[in-house]
Amino acid sequence: MSDIDASRPGEHGQLDRSREFAGKTVLITGAGKGIGRTTAKLLAQRGARVIALSRAADDLNTLKEETGCETLCVDLADAAAALEAARAAQPVDLLVNCAGMVELQPFLDTTVEAFDRTIAVNLRAALIVSQQCARSMIERGVKGAIVNVSSVSAQIGFPLHAAYCASKSGLDGLTRVMAIELGEHGIRVNAVNPTVTMTPMGEKAWSDPAKSGPVLARIPLHRFVQPLEVANTIAYLLSDESSMVNGVSMIVDGGLLVA
Repeated sequence: MSDIDASRPGEHGQLDRSREFAGKTVLITGAGKGIGRTTAKLLAQRGARVIALSRAADDLNTLKEETGCETLCVDLADAAAALEAARAAQPVDLLVNCAGMVELQPFLDTTVEAFDRTIAVNLRAALIVSQQCARSMIERGVKGAIVNVSSVSAQIGFPLHAAYCASKSGLDGLTRVMAIELGEHGIRVNAVNPTVTMTPMGEKAWSDPAKSGPVLARIPLHRFVQPLEVANTIAYLLSDESSMVNGVSMIVDGGLLVA
């Protein structure tokens, strides 16, 4: 059995997960690595047509070999390129805004360049891509779903993460406005907010035990999140099982924020 078991039936043995997203097209940004890549694999195994977007061509090539998904190679820090790619991907029924970056700098040394690039990738790109997807959904009368991959950093601060925390707080605010305005068209918008996730980016930022130890000590489950745990939450928020869930920031943190 693989680590992603898409064919497991539901509680009463009736739900075929391998067909859960059959007939649906999902666009996933940041699909080359980490949470985005794991989500692409999971949704493909559950029957979706997946369009994977990343700036890393090599990552997209291996993902295409593994899943058969379609790919778009673009740097979302470039607003014009992001807009062109979002338009090229249409029509889609579901969207996962997972593209993200982190550049660790003390607040007093945070550069304007690093701040602007972080906001461009983590926040502005989600606006640009979501606008194009939502317009297409509305024109076609599709009651779709959008998931923005945020972070617990939207709600609590971490040293060296000034730009990152600002971008994720902004993404949660954007999610709430999108949920209000797009909900009138039957389009649900939610965020998923994991704590440190063991992706390449997470390992880069949290490899020092002196830094990770105090955070782990605050998590009642005493571990960080695995990408599949976040991908499963994303799949739930995209699915009909969450048909009345709209405008939430769903925490996936092992109890960090309540400890």
